[in-house]
Amino acid sequence: MRRLEMTRPTAAENLALDEALLDEAEQADDPLETLRFWESPKPAVVVGRSSVINAEVRRDACRADGVPIFRRPSGGAAVVIGPGCLMYALVLSERLRPRLRQLDCVHEEVLGRMVEALATLVPGVRCDGTSDLALGTCKFSGNSVRRRRGHLLYHGTLLYDFPLPWIDRWLTMPPRTPSYREGRPHDRFVVNLPVSAEAIREALKKAWDAETPRDDWPADRTAQLVAEKYARSKWNEGPW
Repeated sequence: MRRLEMTRPTAAENLALDEALLDEAEQADDPLETLRFWESPKPAVVVGRSSVINAEVRRDACRADGVPIFRRPSGGAAVVIGPGCLMYALVLSERLRPRLRQLDCVHEEVLGRMVEALATLVPGVRCDGTSDLALGTCKFSGNSVRRRRGHLLYHGTLLYDFPLPWIDRWLTMPPRTPSYREGRPHDRFVVNLPVSAEAIREALKKAWDAETPRDDWPADRTAQLVAEKYARSKWNEGPW
């Protein structure tokens, strides 16, 4: 697996690049897997593909604070990103990993490996809910998946030094919550993983055997996706 450590200037470009890596893999003759890391320099809200913004986002607060809202290509609920939130994206081949063809195995397969890697840094890391990573009873990572014919995009958040009050400021209580949340508000449910971003990156690089850096990236497809999708209110606001 190759590794790409690249943060583009805007959230729209970064979301587009995740999808462009998936498109690139689908068009390749041979399986093409990539682990990418990025971190938004400014706060933004990112909703799931089918999210209803008014049900998940405090739109007035976002507008007052100048926080933009974007939509990602995968499912799940809204998240807040920004400095202190390491983003990762995995493009994985179902040909190389046949178990991923079974939808109910995808989270188990990917998050199981994530837990093994991160538990070497912080004991007590575990999976919970549908696709959360938790430390004790508190969540530090939300994850989601987008499938294509032969590859999938699995990506998520890893909070390590994030201003947690931002979450309650810009997000409502999610319409669906895992049982382990027990109705807790954001400030009692979400936590930072007490390690550095560098330590997280090194652990995941080793776990996914992604020691070889990429010196190329699908720039043209990224730009196309920004122009046609991620910079357009029709996609981000949507009819949802």
